[in-house]
This record gives sequence, C-alpha cells and structure tokens, in this order.
Amino acid sequence: MDLSATRLSNLINVDEAWFSGLRDARFPEPLKPADGDDRERLRSYWDRVERDMRAYLDALRDDMLFEKPLDGEDKDLALWQVLLHVVNHGTDHRAQILRSLSDLGLTTPPQDYVFYCYDNLED
Repeated sequence: MDLSATRLSNLINVDEAWFSGLRDARFPEPLKPADGDDRERLRSYWDRVERDMRAYLDALRDDMLFEKPLDGEDKDLALWQVLLHVVNHGTDHRAQILRSLSDLGLTTPPQDYVFYCYDNLED
C-alpha cells in the first residue's frame, strides 16, 4: 500500500466523520487504508461522501454558522470553525498527496483556488 492511498483514505474518513457528526448521522464503517489501493472502491466511496457533504452544504444557511452543533469534546466549536477545520485538513492532505505524486515523477495540476474559480465560476 502506498502512502498516498493512506493519506487519501484518511482525508475521506475525516471528511465523512465531521459531516456525519454535523448531520447527526451514524458514522459508517470507515474506509480502510488498504482499500485505497482499490481505485474503483475508493472512487465510489469518495463519491458517496462528497454527495453527502454537498447535500449538507446545500441546506446550510448563514444563521447556522454560529450554532454549536456537536457534542462531546467538540461541543464548543461553532459550525464555521468545523467547516474551516475540514477545509484546512483537506488542504494539508492534498499537499502531501501531491508531493508523493511529484516524488514519483508525475506532473500534478495547479491547486490554487483561483484556477478553480477561473474554470468553474460564472460571471
């Protein structure tokens, strides 16, 4: 199993854990790092996690951002803080994965947010 697969499965599992908590949903069986070597399984799992995240974000309202939706050790975190954490966690792992791919000699696409905006946002 390669390091990128481990990082990718961790990234997906953490996103799913946080958003399951925000939706007050049961956290399903996490993706195991070894499953990261099965590209079809990984893609299918990630597609489902992303659909769930997008559904949650589509229903999000500005007034919800200051609510404290979680229990336990995270009970004092406002929703905006949780969302910022998820973004930062993803950025960290994407950088690590890109570095691993680069070390293998692969060329990776630009990762700057502005490039995403140029390609995807309407005027």
